[in-house]
Amino acid sequence: MNRDDSKKWTPETLAAQTLFGTDPVNGMIVPSIHPSTTYLRDPDNQYRHGRVYSRADNPGYEVAANLLAALEGGEEALLFASGMAAATAVFLALSPGDHVIAPKMMYWALRRWLGDTATRWGMEVELVETENTTAVKAAIRPGKTKLIWLETPANPVWSITDIAAIAELAKSAGAKLAVDSTVATPILTKPLSLGADIVMHSATKYLNGHSDVIAGALVTKAKDEMWTRIRTNLSGIGGVLGPFEAWLLQRGMRTLPVRVKAACAGALDLAQRLSNHPAVSEVLYPGLPHFAGHEIAARQMQGGFGGMLSIRVRKGEQAAIATAAKVTLWQRATSLGGVESLIEHRASVEGPTSPVPSDLLRLSVGIESPDDLYEDLATALTAASR
Repeated sequence: MNRDDSKKWTPETLAAQTLFGTDPVNGMIVPSIHPSTTYLRDPDNQYRHGRVYSRADNPGYEVAANLLAALEGGEEALLFASGMAAATAVFLALSPGDHVIAPKMMYWALRRWLGDTATRWGMEVELVETENTTAVKAAIRPGKTKLIWLETPANPVWSITDIAAIAELAKSAGAKLAVDSTVATPILTKPLSLGADIVMHSATKYLNGHSDVIAGALVTKAKDEMWTRIRTNLSGIGGVLGPFEAWLLQRGMRTLPVRVKAACAGALDLAQRLSNHPAVSEVLYPGLPHFAGHEIAARQMQGGFGGMLSIRVRKGEQAAIATAAKVTLWQRATSLGGVESLIEHRASVEGPTSPVPSDLLRLSVGIESPDDLYEDLATALTAASR
């Protein structure tokens, strides 16, 4: 199988074979790790094989990158050393003085970077409730706004932004639209098909799916001027992925569709059951009909509503923290998207400036039995709320 065949096959087939097929020399069905940092120059001083130095040219990057580009329907993908490296690379392709719009509710580390480093660098950052299309429209400064950044579903309350509607606004204003689609994954949402220019993933999460790789990725709709700057910065600044991590990433992506589907099914089951638990005041999950963004999510998320949900504990912050302390099956750890289920009191992680409610517990649903997960969490909720 090769990249040209990608439109013939379903995501399940593309992921299982990673667009790799077999090695033409040795017949291997699993891609190799490429640890070499440098490549031989021809006697006449040329590089006819196209590779000079591994920071930009490692062939091991291509398996995961080409697969992700095919899954997203993009022109090209780039791998980075982390999700933060990938996200900040988009902003670093702009110029001092440019105006950007980003969500009020988003991944906390990027929000902190935008409010600190990006603004000191000269960027004008405006945080708005991007799930409110009218608010985004009001924030746009024609000729000044160069980028609109979305995260949907947005961590950790899972609010939903209408990608297609914001894409129209961005296009009319001459701005680029980038979407952090880490939680949705290309299995559920394809932002490029909805009008986005760039898709970002913290590949540490669902793409890898086994909690053993730190990685990030960007996918572009077109190899335009901004993408050229991003690609140049990747090599120039050096936020590249290691060869072994690239290999682990492509290995994890081979099971992406089945893992995402299992997590979606488990999360929906838990969201429905936890909605009726007396110790829970609210369940935040796009798959629930009464959730504020449910209709939009149903339109732009195909095949499920994600494996992430949050609950608000009725008796407040201390009961929420106590609940996390009493679970035995759920793992008390940060991150998300792995095969194991994680629970976290999110406000404690983000600190006193966090907009996250103090009674909120973030849940990353893995591939365990939903019955086992519910029993463990329900027992902890009951005990902590006495």
